[in-house]
Amino acid sequence: MSMIDKKTNPLRYLAIAFSFLLLGTFLSPILTCGNSSENPLQLKADGSDKLSPAQTQAVALEDAFQEVFDKVSPSVVSIATERTVNVQQHPFSGDPYFDHFFGRPGGGSGRVMKQKQTGLGSGIVLNEDGYIMTNHHVIKDMDKLTVKFKNQKTFEAKVIGSDETMDIALLKIDAPKGTLRPIVLADSNKVKVGNWAIAIGAPLGFEHSFTVGVVSAVQRGGIDSSGLSYIQTDAAINQGNSGGPLLNIRGEVIGINRMIASQSGGSVGIGFTIPINEARRVAEEIKTNGKVTRPWIGVGLDAVNEEDIEQLKLKDNKGAIVRQIMKGSPADKAGLKLFDVIIEMGGKEIQTPEELIGFVRSSKIGKRIEIKIIRNKNEILTSITPEQKPN
Repeated sequence: MSMIDKKTNPLRYLAIAFSFLLLGTFLSPILTCGNSSENPLQLKADGSDKLSPAQTQAVALEDAFQEVFDKVSPSVVSIATERTVNVQQHPFSGDPYFDHFFGRPGGGSGRVMKQKQTGLGSGIVLNEDGYIMTNHHVIKDMDKLTVKFKNQKTFEAKVIGSDETMDIALLKIDAPKGTLRPIVLADSNKVKVGNWAIAIGAPLGFEHSFTVGVVSAVQRGGIDSSGLSYIQTDAAINQGNSGGPLLNIRGEVIGINRMIASQSGGSVGIGFTIPINEARRVAEEIKTNGKVTRPWIGVGLDAVNEEDIEQLKLKDNKGAIVRQIMKGSPADKAGLKLFDVIIEMGGKEIQTPEELIGFVRSSKIGKRIEIKIIRNKNEILTSITPEQKPN
């Protein structure tokens, strides 16, 4: 009996060891959640896969946008504005029962209290001397202007001058020599529909925000009474972007952001920008003279419509029809009459009222200009001498 036990014990130990080996082989995939190559929880972090040609181009475009921001952002500033106004305080203002039943009082007698109003816009650094361009409406009637850079440095700014018609203002700060980086200005006459359009500014107070779109239209006229033809863009522009730059893909300024068309008050992809050639001309005149003087002929113009064509027996809708003549104006002195259609000025054909306004704006005060008009189906050649526009 003892001899048999001695012979069978090694076999029993071998069987037990073999059983544990089989059990370990079976349990190992369960304990390790399976093979690592089939493990859905093990994420691959290796980004060394080769990019496709399309991806390579997209990454290059990303790099280009980042280069624009790095290059231009130090030249874009936020402009915090502040003023104190007198507000009439109603004697029952703040009373919850009065406010509930009668609403908030909008007028009437009461004491006058001083109230601080603040705003925020954007601007660009023009040169190392500290001149900064922004919109007139950003700084209008403000008592204090604080310019803030990307590096958080702030300077108090003074107004050199501004022009309400073109909505351009020129400011100046006293910064240490060599610390400012001037922005690069492009030629806005070369801007085309479909070009990249990049905006940097402080929309809704979020400083140095970067948005991208395209140029949606050029020479967009009839927006306001300035006679200016705007650059239109779908790059997101909101309150606070005013006065900031619209840039091309090279990081050059093509315009100064002015306004948006929106029923809600927020960006819907229709923004209007003052072409930088016009803005630069105004800023240079402000710097030299402290104000802008404009040529003026004293007429109210309109586009020729179908009714005009029929009543005046015109061939087409080209030109600008005279709807109003200011008494004593150059137009009055030149003998222009209501419903005259101006079709040529200075030897250049006039297609629209905006073209005529642009021609007058670029003319010289006191220099006579030949014009061609249609009156009673006859073409008449005469002349007009622009004068300085009265305030």
